[in-house]
Amino acid sequence: MPMRIGDAIPKFEGATEWLNELQHTADDYVQGSPTLVYFWATSCGICKDNMPKLQELKAKYKDKGLKTVAIHMPRYEADTNLDTVKETVEKFCIDDVCAIDNQHKLKDAFLNEQGWVPVYYLFDADGKLKSRAAGEFGVGVLTTALEKMFPAQSAAA
Repeated sequence: MPMRIGDAIPKFEGATEWLNELQHTADDYVQGSPTLVYFWATSCGICKDNMPKLQELKAKYKDKGLKTVAIHMPRYEADTNLDTVKETVEKFCIDDVCAIDNQHKLKDAFLNEQGWVPVYYLFDADGKLKSRAAGEFGVGVLTTALEKMFPAQSAAA
């Protein structure tokens, strides 16, 4: 069963590695802040297609306190190649703290049973799930959820 609206943000335990320099634990990083967590994979074309739109959203809401955590979840053996992941992070300007979930522990913690990528989870400052969206139209659903979470910012845009 997938996560439900109102569920608490899971702990970020079990990543095999973290990229983009995390100064403290991811749990401390997101505590008390609205947070977007998204799963992606190097082999996911939709993930790559959505990156520019996702970057725009992150830039729009970053100054309002939105924290973001990327989770690379391999779908195939080739996706576990760390050099390929790092190249993709650089190519698509993924500047979020990025967990490498080669053992699928974060996939399991976020109840992503189907192994969806891309999938987006938006949590409020209390760490409660406000929206979850997946696939090609996930960024559109996420945009609407962010506009509701940050109404003053959306009105100014």
